[in-house]
Amino acid sequence: MVDVLSVFDMLKVGVGPSSSHTLGPWRAVQRWMGELSDRPAGLAGVTSVRVHLFGSLALTGRGHATDQAVALALLGHDPETIDVSAIPALVADLAARRTIRPGPAAYSIAFDPATDIVFHPDERLPGHANGLTCVAGIGGNETETTYYSVGGGFVLRADELDEPAGGPNAQPTLPNPTQVPDDLRAHCAATERTIAEVVRDNETAWRSGPEIDRDLDRIWRVMSEGAYRGCHTDGSLPGGLGVHRRAAPLARRLMGGDGAESVDAWMAAIRATDHDFGEVLQWISAFAMAVNEENANLGRVVTAPTNGAAGVIPAVLLYHLCLADDPPADPTRAVRNFLLVAGEIGTLFKKGATISAAMGGCMAEVGVSSAMAAAALAEAKGGSVDQALMAAEIAMEHHLGMTCDPVGGLVQVPCIERNTMGAVKAINAAELAVASDPTFARVSLDEVIHTMRDTAESMSERFKETSQGGLAVNVSVRVPEC
Repeated sequence: MVDVLSVFDMLKVGVGPSSSHTLGPWRAVQRWMGELSDRPAGLAGVTSVRVHLFGSLALTGRGHATDQAVALALLGHDPETIDVSAIPALVADLAARRTIRPGPAAYSIAFDPATDIVFHPDERLPGHANGLTCVAGIGGNETETTYYSVGGGFVLRADELDEPAGGPNAQPTLPNPTQVPDDLRAHCAATERTIAEVVRDNETAWRSGPEIDRDLDRIWRVMSEGAYRGCHTDGSLPGGLGVHRRAAPLARRLMGGDGAESVDAWMAAIRATDHDFGEVLQWISAFAMAVNEENANLGRVVTAPTNGAAGVIPAVLLYHLCLADDPPADPTRAVRNFLLVAGEIGTLFKKGATISAAMGGCMAEVGVSSAMAAAALAEAKGGSVDQALMAAEIAMEHHLGMTCDPVGGLVQVPCIERNTMGAVKAINAAELAVASDPTFARVSLDEVIHTMRDTAESMSERFKETSQGGLAVNVSVRVPEC
């Protein structure tokens, strides 16, 4: 069976700091409340709710704002539309009120986040490292449902774990079904089209052409606005580590001032200035850090394919638009094609390995994002299909085995800097691939995806987003609430 995934499954709008620990639980609780509402009696008779967090969700949940995501979902807010500046006040009000009012209903349901979000750090559910069980009190009895946040904001109910990657009832017939890289290569060869063209054809199974462009433009708007905000926001990040935001002072120094008053003017100003090699590297780092500093601040970002790796693709795309020697003649078309290619490469890693750091370490996040960006940049630079796939392989090959060891359970150290490294590796991988003859390549993208899966299965759990190994236990700073 061929798993069916859209590029918009890989590129989702959400709130930081983590797609698997923030966005996933948020979506799981939203889904649970929807399923309760679908009962014949609806939510009438539900007197209490409780959410139990297991495995990695419990070990790093507070640092990843899992508890806040659960609370916001129960309050009826959506990660795509919530005013992120209002999150602290909303969470504080719920803590004081200790009840939720679902929808327009006049009744309330008891919920105290201090006692009804229960962390079980010593227990892991069998289906996945990120498990949560939602319990509702109804008529003196309790009913419970277990969900798994399987990476990148994807959520499965316990009975759906054996479903295809797109989830239940999400299997339209695609004109170019792709499970492994060779499938994609074959479709491109048979139709004499680029990866972007083949993927756009597939996307019409879900959306019309104008809708595809609208949604791609929206994804890019969130990415670019996140980079802009991050490059214009000073201060320290929340959580107790005292991490100082570095993107804004770096961008100011490179710009020679505070910069422009809009995203488009800012990009134009960067494009109009000559930069030496060192400055180009610093701009790439500023872009990536800016997005991930916003992510760490519960800002709005795009999972690409995860929140923890949200800075890589926008940094590489901004490099292509503003800093490269050969910028595209049609930036809008270039952005759309770039995102189509990047999203499709991400689906190959999800189908063949994992995009969950709780299952595969940071190679499943920054590594996959770097591979996605590398392939997209290679095709954007005029590379062939084989060169684009080679670029993805090179990028991932040099992320294999990377651990996920967030200090204090926060998506800050080393996560923010790792996005800068992933972006630079993606650009280098694309340049190497476009300058190479793929005929002589000795490692294929399919082989590196299999190797990534094998590596993930062999890694110690200490290095899979548990904060029980690596830098998380050797860095002297400790954050009590995590």
